[in-house]
Amino acid sequence: MITYPSVTSCLTVTVRLRDGGLVGAHASLFQVPGELRSDQILAALKGLVGHRPVTAIQVKGAVGAWHPSYFVKAIESYGAGEEVPVPAGRDFDGLVQAVSQGLGLPSNLVTVEDVPDGDQIID
Repeated sequence: MITYPSVTSCLTVTVRLRDGGLVGAHASLFQVPGELRSDQILAALKGLVGHRPVTAIQVKGAVGAWHPSYFVKAIESYGAGEEVPVPAGRDFDGLVQAVSQGLGLPSNLVTVEDVPDGDQIID
């Protein structure tokens, strides 16, 4: 079981392993001091999963607050004069593709769900 506390403008990414294990990440829209930026999350998660067989990848949270490109270039990475992409609604397919590519896993394993603010418990 994984508990993701206080998911508000964030997304969680949970990888379900064939052996029943879970590997997860709480991707914050803005970098939390001492934690990874959104464009570092998927690489770190991929490293933790390694070569273990994956059965599913669940993305849950504030879908409407996220542009899929935030997994490639974090909001904090934009310099003066650069335009930060703004979500134009809930881009479920875009998030599926971004997570799939970032983890190097097939997109048919990825589901995206918009859920209300609060704690998420994945079991």
